[in-house]
Amino acid sequence: MVKEILKKSEEKMDKTVLVLKKDLASMKAGKANPSMLDRISVEYYGAETPINQLANVSSPEPRVLLIQPWDKNSIKDIEKAILQSDLGLNPSNDGSVIRLLIPELTEETRKNIVKKVKKNGEESKVAIRSIRRDANDKIKNLKKENEITEDMAIDAEENVQKITNNYIKNIDEIVASKEKEVMAV
Repeated sequence: MVKEILKKSEEKMDKTVLVLKKDLASMKAGKANPSMLDRISVEYYGAETPINQLANVSSPEPRVLLIQPWDKNSIKDIEKAILQSDLGLNPSNDGSVIRLLIPELTEETRKNIVKKVKKNGEESKVAIRSIRRDANDKIKNLKKENEITEDMAIDAEENVQKITNNYIKNIDEIVASKEKEVMAV
């Protein structure tokens, strides 16, 4: 019973960290990264479709993203979606491919990105702590209903705290790494 609670809590914490990594990967950090476009969907034949399902996205140079749509008719739709996104990039196309030039980051832009990174990190930590609280509540209920002993409950709560500490430390490392990447570019 306790092992099941711990296992489910760890799975939820893993998902939280994965979401954080995905969010940070899609942030503009001054160099071209195809995952920057992962959040952008294009209205394509009446359905919202991610760009990476409509085109090949590559980074032939450090500051250039190249988007090669499989259907040339979708170029205008892809351009429109990029312009409407929060990336602040201006696409240029030559009729068959779209080029996105990633501008140099100003000091102010870097600071704003670092703020967003830290905010995302804090939100992830809050989610981890919420998962810990839920796990501890479940353990207390088991103890209250005499399904586990007091010692087992204490051990289980200590294990939940150890797991939580590891995930919080992992989040701090991920955030510090992204911060360093943003400031180094």
